[in-house]
Amino acid sequence: MGRIGFDNDKYLREQARYILERVENSDGKLYVECGGKLLFDYHASRVLPGFEPSVKMRVFESLKDKIDVIICIYAGDIERRKMRSDFGISYDSDVFKMIDDFSRYGLKCDKVVITRYENQPAAMLFKQKIESKGISCYTHTATPGYPTNIDVVVSDEGYGKNPYIPTERPIVLVTAPGPGSGKLATCLNQMYHEYRMGRKCSYSKFETFPVWNLPLDHPVNIAYEAATADIGDVNLIDHFHLSAYGEIAVNYSRDLEAFPLLKRIYERITGTDCPYKSPTDMGVNRIGFGIVDDEVCREAGRQEIIRRYLVTKVQYAQGMTDEATVNRAKAIMDKAGLRTDERTVVPMANRALEECIEAHKEGNKGTICAAALESADGIRVTGHNSPLMHAGSALILNALKALAGIDKEELLISPDVIDAITRMKRDVLRGRGVSLNIDEILICLAMSSTSNANAEKAMKELPRLVGAEVHFTHIPSAGDTIGLRKLGINVTSEPKFPTKNVYNP
Repeated sequence: MGRIGFDNDKYLREQARYILERVENSDGKLYVECGGKLLFDYHASRVLPGFEPSVKMRVFESLKDKIDVIICIYAGDIERRKMRSDFGISYDSDVFKMIDDFSRYGLKCDKVVITRYENQPAAMLFKQKIESKGISCYTHTATPGYPTNIDVVVSDEGYGKNPYIPTERPIVLVTAPGPGSGKLATCLNQMYHEYRMGRKCSYSKFETFPVWNLPLDHPVNIAYEAATADIGDVNLIDHFHLSAYGEIAVNYSRDLEAFPLLKRIYERITGTDCPYKSPTDMGVNRIGFGIVDDEVCREAGRQEIIRRYLVTKVQYAQGMTDEATVNRAKAIMDKAGLRTDERTVVPMANRALEECIEAHKEGNKGTICAAALESADGIRVTGHNSPLMHAGSALILNALKALAGIDKEELLISPDVIDAITRMKRDVLRGRGVSLNIDEILICLAMSSTSNANAEKAMKELPRLVGAEVHFTHIPSAGDTIGLRKLGINVTSEPKFPTKNVYNP
């Protein structure tokens, strides 16, 4: 196992204590805007080794008797079927998943609000579907002049025009499947109605990154910039905090730009001075206090910056992002002083490709692809494609053999099984490509484990692939990507398609 840089229990205690302290110091109800992922935060687990991807939800589980939950989703994201890349599901599907996830942790979640609603057909269908599950669904239209025209925004023509969402408990988490979903506007809308009804309340923000009490140039904070290269977030010193307290704190550009306006809206709603002197003041994030080995987290941050850059280049090749985002990602790499070959599996995969091309230069008529893997406990293997398997499939089998101490030449899957599946793909399903992807090869391995002792032995090693690093010399197929995601592997690739076909599924 790799070295640990983060202590979950220490963080859980500190975070729960601080939220309760903020509630006690607030007048009435506390609305908490939750940025980032509360569950399955794999970015945090990559840059803070040891971080449990669901520890933030455990924090709220410890406070479940004091918490109500509101989920926001932007109507435009429903209409265009915006996807979560980590799960491969749409934002509207993720709302249902989030409700189930909260339920598993004992938190009741039965309130959803569709923001910037304009009777979009897909949003209307979503509303019907969610209400059929017994969940209350509210709609908020776009607020005229939001956020700059405060006279309109904080009035019956602004926040007052949108319905109030009833809540009962002292802490109200306002969360969403992703950014731009209207969490802040929902919090302020709720506060407006609370004060109109004569009830006091306050607002805080729960967001993991950037880590306010780490240096500006800390790789963990730079990795956040790399993760948000598509929206152009930049980490900056919180000059409001520095001026008020003489202390250096790190925040990001959007929060710093929005703070003066947010402060004015807050004061207009409450009729009192804003209790916060900086965006950092508004936050309740204590993630930095869980770090127990700074150097481990620094190296993890550096590796994440490289991963993000490589992923951005692939997204550009696929038409999923623009050149400006690639340039920002490259500038972040340069700022951190990093090269792609500092990701161990990159030169490994490229060497494997060169060796394979050299070995097959006579009579090779197909495209040669290679991949490399490094497991969390240091096992390193490579693999390449063949008429029977994708490069990733060969790589996973080679890795399992290495982890289980099985000879590399040993067959884990009967050739008859592979032949039967390739014939079905070719003759029955009429597939253009018949070699087996990772998802398919894992099914073959499971089938073989019933009669092959080595296959069964290899199967038992699959959990050890969680957190492994993999790099491809080509963009992996959808089937490979799905299989790797299920295995919990961190994947990058060169921005090259495996064939010259226009359609690459």
